[in-house]
Amino acid sequence: MTDYIQTRDYLYSLKNQGSKYGIDRMRLFVKALGHPQKAFPSIHVAGTNGKGSTCAMLEALYRSNGYTTGFFNSPHLVHQGERVQVNREILSHTDIVRYSEQLRPVAEALGKVDHDNHPSFFEFMVAMAFLRFAEKSVDIALLETGLGGRLDATNVVDPELSIITSISLDHTELLGDTIEAIAREKAGIIKEGKPVLIGKLPPEAETVIREIASERNAPLYSVTERFTNVAELPNTNLSGSFQRWNAAVAVYATELIAERFPIQSHEALQQIEWAGRWQTIQLADRTLILDATHNPEGAQMLSENLKTLVQKNGKRPIIVAGALGESRGRSLMQALAPHAAELHLVQANQPRATPTETLEGYLASERGFEVHHSALQEIIPSPKTCTLGNAGDTIVITGSLYLVGEALERLSFENPEELGSLQDNI
Repeated sequence: MTDYIQTRDYLYSLKNQGSKYGIDRMRLFVKALGHPQKAFPSIHVAGTNGKGSTCAMLEALYRSNGYTTGFFNSPHLVHQGERVQVNREILSHTDIVRYSEQLRPVAEALGKVDHDNHPSFFEFMVAMAFLRFAEKSVDIALLETGLGGRLDATNVVDPELSIITSISLDHTELLGDTIEAIAREKAGIIKEGKPVLIGKLPPEAETVIREIASERNAPLYSVTERFTNVAELPNTNLSGSFQRWNAAVAVYATELIAERFPIQSHEALQQIEWAGRWQTIQLADRTLILDATHNPEGAQMLSENLKTLVQKNGKRPIIVAGALGESRGRSLMQALAPHAAELHLVQANQPRATPTETLEGYLASERGFEVHHSALQEIIPSPKTCTLGNAGDTIVITGSLYLVGEALERLSFENPEELGSLQDNI
C-alpha cells in the first residue's frame, strides 16, 4: 500500500471491525508488536468532558518547558493525522501509509487465528501512536481515551499518572445509565499503585472512584482539594470557567509528577491551540465561532459561553447547530434557545446524525427567533465564506464535533473530501 487513498480506504473499512466493545484485541495487538507503549512514559486521561482540553494543556506545558511530547486524541476534526502528534506535528500521509504497512500484516495474522481478533480502525490509530511515540523517543505522551476507560484501546498503558476530568451521562448504551456506572468505567484506567487525579466530580462519582483507587492502592488527589478558592484557578486563553478547572487539573498534574518531569513555567496556558473549542475565526466582515458541544454537560458549558458573548456584543448571535442522538440534541436545543437571534439546524454527514425536524421538536413552540432547516454547504459554500448574517454579525456553529470538523474543512479547502464521513464510531 504505497498510496494514501488506498491506505485510508483500507483503514476506514475497519471502522466496524470487531464491533464487540472490549480491550482484548488491543492487548493481543501490542503484544504482537513488542509492546511499543512501554517505550515512553505517559499520562492517561479519561472523562466525559475536558479530557481533550486537559491533554492539550499538558502537552503545551511540557513542550514549552523543553520536553518532546506525544499527543493522542480522537476523533480528528479535519485530518486523520491530527490524532497522533509529536510536538504538535501531525502524522503526514506518508507516515500513515508507512505505519499501516507495518501494522497490517500483524493485524491480518491475528485475524487469521480468530476473525474477532483483527484490530479495528481505532485500535490501528492507537497502535500508530505507540509506534510513533516510541520511534521519536518522546519524553512524555498525553493519551486521551476514546470511549470510557476500562475497555478503551488506550488502556494498555501503565502511566505515570491517571486523570479523570469529569463524569456525566453520555454513551449510556455502552457505559451505563447512572453516574456511578459511568464513573466505574472511567475509573478503569486507574492502575495498581499509580497516582490518580480527579477533576471536579459529582459526589456519587467521586465516591466510586475513591473506592476503586483504594482497592488498587492508588494514591488519589482531587483538584478541588488543591484549589479550594475559585479565584486561585489558573487562567487560560480558552473560553469558559470550566476551562479554568481543566487548567487547574493540568497544573496539579505537573506538580504530582514534578520529581521526574519538573517544569519552570505555566505561561503556555495562555497559548493553548485547541481547534473547534470556542474557536474564533475572523472572516472579511463577520465573526465565526466554532464550538464542539456533544453532550448534556457540554451544553451547559456552551450556554455559559453564549451568555457571556451576548453580554459582550450587546446582541444575540446567529447559531448553526446539529447533534448526534436524542439526549444530546435535546440538551443542545435547550442551551441554545435563550441566546439565538436565529437558528439554522443542519445534519452532520454521519449515520447517527439527528434529523433537523427532530431537533426543532425539542424547541418550545413559542420562541423569539426564526428556525431554518439548512445544509452546511449552503452556509459555507467556499473557503473563508459564510452566507449567514450581515457585516458585524457573529455566527456560532456548534453541536457535534463531526459537524464542527466539516465546517472547518469547508472553511479551509476549495474541494473538501472527507467531510466527517471517514470518522470512526466512538
